[in-house]
Amino acid sequence: MKSFAVTVIATAALVAPLAWAQPKPSLLADKSALVADLMRQMTLEEKVGQLRLISIGPEMPAPQLAEEIAAGRVGGTFNSINHKEQRPLQEAAVGKSRLRIPVLFAYDVLHGHRTSFPIGLGLASTWDMDAVRLTARTAAVEAAADGVDVTFAPTVDISRDPRWGRTSEGFGEDPHLVSQVARAMVQGFQNGARRGEVLQRDSIMASVKHFALYGAVEGGRDYNIVDMSPMRMYNDYLPPYKAAIDAGSGGVMIALNTVNGQPATSNTWLLQDLLRKDWGFKGVTFSDHGAITELMRHGVARDEREAAKLAITAGVDMSMADQVYLKELPGLVKSGQVPMKTLDNAVREVLGTKYDLGLFHDPFLRIGKAEDDPADLKADSRLHRPPARDVARRSLVLLENRNRTLPIAKGASVALVGPLADAPIDMIGVWSAQAVWKQAVTLRSGMEQALAGKGKMLYARGANVSEDKAVVEYLNFLNWDEPEVVQDKRSPQEMIDEAVAAAGQADVVVAAVGESRGMSHESSSRTRLDLPESQQALLKALKATGKPLVIVLMNGRPLTLGWEQANADAMLETWFAGTEGGHAIADVLFGDANPSGKLPLSLPRSVGQIPTYYNYPRLGRPFTPGKPGNYTSQYFDEPQGALYPFGYGLSYTEFEVSKPVLSASTVKAGGTVEASVTVKNTGDRAGETVVQLYIQDVAASVVRPVKELKGFRKLMLQPGETQVVKFAIGNEQLSFYNQQLQRVSEPGGFNVQIGLNSRDVQEASFELLP
Repeated sequence: MKSFAVTVIATAALVAPLAWAQPKPSLLADKSALVADLMRQMTLEEKVGQLRLISIGPEMPAPQLAEEIAAGRVGGTFNSINHKEQRPLQEAAVGKSRLRIPVLFAYDVLHGHRTSFPIGLGLASTWDMDAVRLTARTAAVEAAADGVDVTFAPTVDISRDPRWGRTSEGFGEDPHLVSQVARAMVQGFQNGARRGEVLQRDSIMASVKHFALYGAVEGGRDYNIVDMSPMRMYNDYLPPYKAAIDAGSGGVMIALNTVNGQPATSNTWLLQDLLRKDWGFKGVTFSDHGAITELMRHGVARDEREAAKLAITAGVDMSMADQVYLKELPGLVKSGQVPMKTLDNAVREVLGTKYDLGLFHDPFLRIGKAEDDPADLKADSRLHRPPARDVARRSLVLLENRNRTLPIAKGASVALVGPLADAPIDMIGVWSAQAVWKQAVTLRSGMEQALAGKGKMLYARGANVSEDKAVVEYLNFLNWDEPEVVQDKRSPQEMIDEAVAAAGQADVVVAAVGESRGMSHESSSRTRLDLPESQQALLKALKATGKPLVIVLMNGRPLTLGWEQANADAMLETWFAGTEGGHAIADVLFGDANPSGKLPLSLPRSVGQIPTYYNYPRLGRPFTPGKPGNYTSQYFDEPQGALYPFGYGLSYTEFEVSKPVLSASTVKAGGTVEASVTVKNTGDRAGETVVQLYIQDVAASVVRPVKELKGFRKLMLQPGETQVVKFAIGNEQLSFYNQQLQRVSEPGGFNVQIGLNSRDVQEASFELLP
């Protein structure tokens, strides 16, 4: 396994710029004493102020926000990443407010900050936790240098309906894989510090989201309801949140959706019984933007007063974009409708979080002195390009490679076509923090540099992302202050003719197609998952030329790729690969890197097949491949199963996996059995692959999945090299939540399946004894 390292570029001297009334050394050494001392001094209004998270904007200009902070009516801000903005706000807090309590600065840092790494699905496709941890660590260093204390990340919502636009932010469909990524992200952001430990100046606090079940919204439509059995919640959807919290995440962001009839923002069972009592979480919770007032739209609060009461009672500590806590909580407490103890519990968590962020020791820890501010916030020297390129290469998934079309010889003549071939803003994906799209390497630029002095490249746009005016208008709306979606004014046929002419002069055609980044975004749910008609027409015209066709996909969700799978000579899934995406993709296309990515979710054949996920529950009348017939669970008009299964991904070499060998055929409860396989690189070049362990519970007290991922190992092998991979299988791998929500492992038979994807596995069996 390759060991990752990153040399962090110092982007600002992080030194306290002014003297301030620091707490007594005895209090600084004892968090609980410091918090208790402040709580004794605080007025009711000052306590409420600590629960408000406010952003600079038209309704709250910077000078007014500074006044609010000085008056003790704001506890933190979000979306302030400019030191010139932050410094006056912190000075107002520690220099002008009565108790000198610092404010915290929060921001969405999901897949990089100044440097954009691959989106969440891309990071999960690496199946490489060192790479994931490096991504979060690099992002934390860059964000901390911009004064960020807290990130609303990682996004660990299990997603099995790719119509949901926020599928792009998360890490796929599987509880085990997403849990591993969640843990690595928290460790990277916080540099290994756990909740309750003081973070270093180059670290930021993670706030796992969206708690809970947001990825299961009905119909894949954003903000919709979620209604599911508790057993499914505990087994399938809750584990990644728990993994992030167990890894030490200091914060939790609450989801916008309902959970079994109660909005998460007012869900006492979710935020009190589960999160704090059962899981033991002692940290800060954040509402999502404006979520408390939305309780009225949900129909569970008749007015703002009741909305505030429901939220604080349920356990919402900080109100993002607060409109009701300031207005309603003082009266609610004075009237006794909200006990002072309830308010104090929330304030205590906020103050404790500020202590853990190091802000009581130094409120300017991540801001520094004015004279040390970077001269150019957007300077290329602030980026971490080498790790971004390396991680992006690892995220690419090779779906097809007929007749060894890839890699392309560098002396070849290549026609590069497609609306995403030269689209820097799409390359960095959504929620790209402070990444500058102009600094992103496009596929066109990456291929030109790779071919320089060797081969020839011809470029033609070929098509617009979409010719649908409504779609283009929506994408422009989502771009906010970014440039409008590029629309070539020529007719679709003129663009196709140009692309076909370029293909006619080339040895091979590379078509960059997929989605504009805004098509996989918050509130960007889709009813169709195929490529827009303009791009389909382009691909069919290119196929008709007879030239080898390489499809490079750029997208933030699984697409339906039936025609593409049948007609492409090679197909590479690149998601949105980040700042260095163009270089990384070119590295793989021309063979400087061997693709090793594996799908973190299943790719469906059609929208009608959704949900398509590999670990579905067993059925009484399952469809059996090769045995067609009526009265089994099937669609009669389409082949069963995913087009590309979970865990799938090809390489430029070949790997052979032996049948699993178990250390014992029986094991007593609480014991461990070891499963081992021999993996051999049977090809002619070095490559990495991911060996995957799946478990099937043969018979249980409740219906269990057909198989579940329970372990994986990524390894590099030289040509002809073999390696024995071993997995320990014990209670952790065999247990589940039963109908009474008890974690149990039940005696009986278990099938151990090991392979390089979830579909193509070899099996061995053992018996778990009482």
